[in-house]
Amino acid sequence: MESKETVKGFYERNALNQGLQCVKTPGIGHFNVFSREHCSSITPYSRRDYYKISLIIGKGKLHYADKWIKVDKPVLLFSNPVIPYSWEAEDEEQTGWFCLFTDQFLHNGNRLGAINDSPFFKIGGTPVFFVNEEQQQVISDIFIKMMTEIQSDYLHKYDMLRAYLHLMIHESMKMHPAENFEPYQNASQRVASLFMELLERQFPIDSPEAYLKLKTPTDYAESLSIHVNSLNRSVKEITGKTTSQQIALRIIQEANALLKHTDWNISEIAYGLGFEEPAYFTNYFKKQTGMTPNTVRTSVV
Repeated sequence: MESKETVKGFYERNALNQGLQCVKTPGIGHFNVFSREHCSSITPYSRRDYYKISLIIGKGKLHYADKWIKVDKPVLLFSNPVIPYSWEAEDEEQTGWFCLFTDQFLHNGNRLGAINDSPFFKIGGTPVFFVNEEQQQVISDIFIKMMTEIQSDYLHKYDMLRAYLHLMIHESMKMHPAENFEPYQNASQRVASLFMELLERQFPIDSPEAYLKLKTPTDYAESLSIHVNSLNRSVKEITGKTTSQQIALRIIQEANALLKHTDWNISEIAYGLGFEEPAYFTNYFKKQTGMTPNTVRTSVV
């Protein structure tokens, strides 16, 4: 699983092959819109720190943590920072449009009311909508207007783009979300694998300020957008250890490396590993290893 992709990372990933360029939107967050002719055939499984709305015209598969769905007709896809996913195209002809934007651009000081409660902006929601010909035309027209507007020199064009974005969201809220998701035959294996990859992505800790963000099974379940019980069951079934045990093993492994190979003091190591107090770290380390951090450090030749 890839680490969380930023807006900057999106442009870097697509700059060479697709030639996508970042448009500056100072002070109002970020917004941009593209034709899907510039899309990669495979989008890696990851979380993003931006929102994305895509009208996908082309066959393929959408993969989530514990389920997938076949796309064999036009579909409107909402990607948000909460739910990681990947896209796998199955034919060469891929058309449509997509726009990406940040939370700051979407809100811009305004309260969005029911939009925040929509099924594509909340955990457990369904962000996939198959569209009929009439709906496809409505959404296509909005994207075309966005493409035209972003190239204009109108002073308030970003207000117009935000209005088009809100209109698209409201049009989508009239639609019925897709229901024909399929579970993976090896769902436990996939979930456990995604967890272990995400766990490994948290390390190494490069500085005490770059502290460990995900510390509990619930943290990891939320990051993968699955229920914590499902995560615990899958990890135990595949690895023979609980989610908490796997997390503890990796934290202790990192703690040993920091104690042996850095000059950080015990407090800096504790904070880097996400402990609020050095004493909590010392007690945790001794419970897991039978030794204190100082014992390990002084044993290094």
